[in-house]
Amino acid sequence: MNEIQFIGEHLIYGNLGHLAVTISFGTAIIATIAYLFAANNPQQTSWGKIATAAFYTHTVAVLGIIFMLFLIIRLHLFEYHYAWQHSSTDLPLEYMVSCFWEGQEGSFLLWIFWHVVIGNILLRTAKSWKFEVMAVVMLCQIALTSMLIGVKILGYKLGSSPFELLRNAVEGPIFKQANYLSKIKDGNGLNPLLQNYWMVIHPPTLFFGFATTIVPFAYAIASLWKRDFTGWIKPALPWGLISVMVLGTGIIMGGFWAYESLSFGGYWAWDPVENASLVPWLILIAGVHVMIIYKTTGNSLIVGMILIMATFLLVLYATFLTRSGILGNASVHSFTDLGMSGQLLVFLFMFIILAIVMLVLRWKELPRSSKDEDAYTREFWMFIGSLVLAISAFQVFATTSLPVVNKIFGTNWAPPSDVIAHYNKWQMPLAILIAILTGVGQLLKYKTNTRKALISILTQAAVAIVLSVVAMFAFELTNWFYVGLMFAAVYAICANIAAMLPYITGKLKMTGSHVAHVGFAILLIGVLVSSANKRVISNNQSGMQLNPEFDAQANMEHVFLERGKPLRMDQYEIEYKGDSVNWVNNYYQVRYKKIGADNKVLYEFDLFPNAQINPKMGLVANPDTKHYISHDVFTYVSSVPKEKSTKFVHEKTHEVKPGDTIYTNNGYVILERVNSNVKEATDIKNLSLLIAAELKVVTLDGVYQASPMYGIRDNAEVKFESIVEEAKLRFRFMGVNPQTQTISIEVAEQDTSGDYIIMKAIVFPWINLVWAGTIIMIVGFLLAIWRRLQEYKRTAEA
Repeated sequence: MNEIQFIGEHLIYGNLGHLAVTISFGTAIIATIAYLFAANNPQQTSWGKIATAAFYTHTVAVLGIIFMLFLIIRLHLFEYHYAWQHSSTDLPLEYMVSCFWEGQEGSFLLWIFWHVVIGNILLRTAKSWKFEVMAVVMLCQIALTSMLIGVKILGYKLGSSPFELLRNAVEGPIFKQANYLSKIKDGNGLNPLLQNYWMVIHPPTLFFGFATTIVPFAYAIASLWKRDFTGWIKPALPWGLISVMVLGTGIIMGGFWAYESLSFGGYWAWDPVENASLVPWLILIAGVHVMIIYKTTGNSLIVGMILIMATFLLVLYATFLTRSGILGNASVHSFTDLGMSGQLLVFLFMFIILAIVMLVLRWKELPRSSKDEDAYTREFWMFIGSLVLAISAFQVFATTSLPVVNKIFGTNWAPPSDVIAHYNKWQMPLAILIAILTGVGQLLKYKTNTRKALISILTQAAVAIVLSVVAMFAFELTNWFYVGLMFAAVYAICANIAAMLPYITGKLKMTGSHVAHVGFAILLIGVLVSSANKRVISNNQSGMQLNPEFDAQANMEHVFLERGKPLRMDQYEIEYKGDSVNWVNNYYQVRYKKIGADNKVLYEFDLFPNAQINPKMGLVANPDTKHYISHDVFTYVSSVPKEKSTKFVHEKTHEVKPGDTIYTNNGYVILERVNSNVKEATDIKNLSLLIAAELKVVTLDGVYQASPMYGIRDNAEVKFESIVEEAKLRFRFMGVNPQTQTISIEVAEQDTSGDYIIMKAIVFPWINLVWAGTIIMIVGFLLAIWRRLQEYKRTAEA
């Protein structure tokens, strides 16, 4: 039987991509082995040279994979499953970049790329730790690149290739035809929810944060390997801080994306995938603080090492959770299962076993603290704070892992019905403790303290109580847990500002921890106020069931807006003004008018919430928000008519000459000229006469052109209408009057009587404090990283 010769396939791109994947996998193995021998035989420089050459070859191969995959997406080569599954021809360039990491293979590749970047930095900065640390990094690269191999070994598929052909990935009779590509006009396209600029920068940032967690882990493993149990702290600490900053920034970016793109009305929903990235971040923060304790006092080394190792292992666990399919429908963010669950578990347990074995082998040799920590010291309360962070992480971890527990033990424990209430019940008291401890710890010194520190702690507490009482009334907080969290956050701000004042002039780099804690406290206040006082202002007062799918609460929290009919909503008068031309991906113009006490309009603004009618997902809503310093007005559309009206009404015929004006309900129309040299008609050869009226259509929203045409065919009139979607007008050239030298133009308006939207609006007070706190926290991390890098540089030079 002859093999089918498929027409139009560009196999060279996939073949080069496969080759690059194979080289990257092979060189990762070679580099790992070579680094192992180089670490154990430092006198034999040849192993180090082999390892370095293998790593640089690996770097080139990884860049080649990225180039080939992006080329396939950019050129719309839909014979490749990845391009067909995740992209389409109508996507702008920035969203094609998002296509790159929408799928599992692309996101693994992004992780691999960041490890390559990190590895190139470590080769130049890790000094005497280079071989051991790089051996761990390249071991991880073996696991990650294996996820892209996509070959079957003894019946088991190893990884999933981003260069797999569509005809091999999807079964169907169409792929038995040599010209099947001619029938595939477009790809599936990017998930509408991901068509947002935040999804261009959020995944790379988050995966860079994930990737950086391997560096402190690698230093911890290397310290056990070399029996240098203390020297790893200084080179690992800057990387730990970088990881905290980048991973935290990625998580907050995800929150901002959720706020701008999803319609649940918020930025954090305790989704399992969100939690999977939050847990390692919390453990990492705890680990970094314990590392600082050890660096300053010589205490808690083992705890710090375990927390740092646990961070990376939790990143791998999060990878298993989100990519194995075990979460099912529990998360909107999780990837579909590509049959790599077993491979992901091997990846996870490989590093768990490595960490446990190294700790067991060196356990008796690890240095212990010579004395217990004094409770009246900074290190004691830092350690307590780290413990609280670990408890917080464990609570999130335990609830998020319920699907795993059910899978392993055959149980059927259901997740909490009210997820937000469940997590708030646990996390709010812990957040209060953490915020207070960030203040107390900064006012104490390491090792010994005097009465002055206690006076400072009490003074700042008194100031915080006064300010918290003011804030309680200003923000109308009635729940005592909310009041407690407000006090804790205000106290953290007051204490950290007081602690950093002596360093502001001349020793700015010493203020990093203080600035980061102030940013964290401001973020807490923003979360508290925007969540506790968020207010749904779209209250349904009509008594109608707006949508049969709405429950009672949803029905009360939406309003029905008929086009052109204003509606009073809270302090605003709103009106649905119209929509964009594209019915499948529509923007709906909603005008808000703020009404004062005397019923006068104080100001107005327009919002343009987007709704995409997706054949697979139904109506996909993207909110629009008006931002003010003190609040946001958040709006999204949840229902629209199933079909756009094609009916036109109020037909009226006008006799006009060039230069005459026709007035419409939303503007006016000018006949610019009558054109007898028309070539637009497809059947012009069959016409004995064809003329066009060139019209200039002017509305409040813009200026448009219309060209209705009039012709004669076989002694019969032929009329070609012109519809201006933006103006909701239809024009027909009805005839010519030689006696009056005028033409007849019929103008009709689109029937909008059934044109409506159902929308929801929420006011988020002081939500900008969340974003401001994040920025301040990042600045604090940068200052802390600057300080630790300088300390490490001085040590390395010495």
